Amino acid sequence: MYKRFIKRPMDFLLSLVAIITLTIIPVLPIVAILVRVKLGSPVLFKQERPGLNEKVFMMYKFRTMTDERDEKGGLLPDSVRLTKFGRLLRSTSLDELPELFNILKGDMSIIGPRPLLVQYLPLYNEHQKRRHEVRPGLSGLSQVNGRNAISWEDKFNLDVKYVDSVSFIGDWEIIFLTIKKVFVREGINSESAATMEPFRGSKRLGDN
Repeated sequence: MYKRFIKRPMDFLLSLVAIITLTIIPVLPIVAILVRVKLGSPVLFKQERPGLNEKVFMMYKFRTMTDERDEKGGLLPDSVRLTKFGRLLRSTSLDELPELFNILKGDMSIIGPRPLLVQYLPLYNEHQKRRHEVRPGLSGLSQVNGRNAISWEDKFNLDVKYVDSVSFIGDWEIIFLTIKKVFVREGINSESAATMEPFRGSKRLGDN
């Protein structure tokens, strides 16, 4: 009942209220201006991500990296382009705020597995693919249980666990835990990368 008839209207209402509130306060305009001044244009980072049933949509975030390039024109590593200000945006999750518009449009949900890169789609095994049985979320079960500090396998297992147990109470527990994690700033980076190492695939079920 909740998954089919309540979750989407709740997402729409919460995202609309959040956008209006954050515009009036005004958090969204201030962050946008700071990003423009400190990191340049465009203010928004846009990237295609797979959503419900692997349907690709355009996801919006505030940019957190510069466009610094080497002498050959190639982008410098993330660790170089991710500035102190960019790290602050990520650690406070302020860079995620434009995703509220994705939720409003119906591309995403407040709570669900995080939308990952399109190029990861062929790398998932059958178990991992199940994360796309629900809309991707602004936050999710794996985000409140380690975020980027846990392995890809643990992250996907938590995503599928969420798919199998979507509930009103569960979503609100994750919402409150997410708020707590934002203030504590846990799990922002992995142990060996500025954000999270790329997913390169894992052993498929049934493989020897």
